[in-house]
Amino acid sequence: MLFSRALKTLPELLEGCLKKDRKCQELLYKQFYGYAMGVCMRYVPNREEALEVVNDGFLKIFQKVEMYDAERSFKIWLRRVMINTALDHYRQNVKYQHQEDLSVVENTVASSEATSGYQNLLQEDLIELIQQLTPAYRLVFNLYVIDGYSHEEIAQKLGISEGTSKSNLARARENLRAMLQKKGRDEYARVTR
Repeated sequence: MLFSRALKTLPELLEGCLKKDRKCQELLYKQFYGYAMGVCMRYVPNREEALEVVNDGFLKIFQKVEMYDAERSFKIWLRRVMINTALDHYRQNVKYQHQEDLSVVENTVASSEATSGYQNLLQEDLIELIQQLTPAYRLVFNLYVIDGYSHEEIAQKLGISEGTSKSNLARARENLRAMLQKKGRDEYARVTR
């Protein structure tokens, strides 16, 4: 009977979080950790930084849970908090990050052998490639392509012009295309050995 009492619904967990109940906070964290980590992994270059962003995001959620509108989806609110936390993390750490210009990545035309491997590309592989983009390209790519923000919204969030947002998106796509082509060639070479 004790076990069934430990299982709480989302409204019960949120009510407990409003009351600063540590057990409810822990249960909410465990329930949404995987989803939050998936969101954050797209915005940072490695798992350690993603964990830092997830933890910071949950801290914000626990501190501002009263701002959640119960009429809306909790997952959508959580995603927005995690994205904003990742953007805050970027702004705090941008001066320490090594900016590598990926425009030097060779631009080659995809051969039919290279493009045939794209169907087998796993989500984890794509996230790994996105993480290799420079921070500015990665942020704009994720915000625009995956999370559906407009260039105007991205410009406001990142403090850049709309033109810079569009340019970063185009360069991110070019770099991803080049990385996919290289990955396809590498896979083809590995299979033909």
